[in-house]
Amino acid sequence: MNALVSTPSWTTVCHIDDIPKLGSRVVHHDGCDPIAVFRASDDHVFAMIDRCPHKGGPLSAGLVHGHSVSCPLHGWNINLEDGQALAPDQGCARKLEVRVDAGQVLLALPDQTSSALKGERHERATQS
Repeated sequence: MNALVSTPSWTTVCHIDDIPKLGSRVVHHDGCDPIAVFRASDDHVFAMIDRCPHKGGPLSAGLVHGHSVSCPLHGWNINLEDGQALAPDQGCARKLEVRVDAGQVLLALPDQTSSALKGERHERATQS
């Protein structure tokens, strides 16, 4: 039996310096939900659909701390490594494969969505 398997296409979305440390960049592409690409203080990069599993808030507008992000709506903490909400909350954001090659950030996207990606940068809010 032959199964059809969708092989992702690695698509360059930005340079790592386009994502502020402890910040994010949102990537838009036709027909799909926005993708949040996060950069931790140790330069690890993570990507997931830009929607909190709780009430759908934009995770890209949250605060990045360590390898997690806090949703700006209700403060849910989401683990950037696997998309899981941290206890006591329960839920999971959809994580996407991401890698950095020679400073370029690449996302693994299905072939039909890999064209015409646009991004916008989100800085970490400073506390006064």
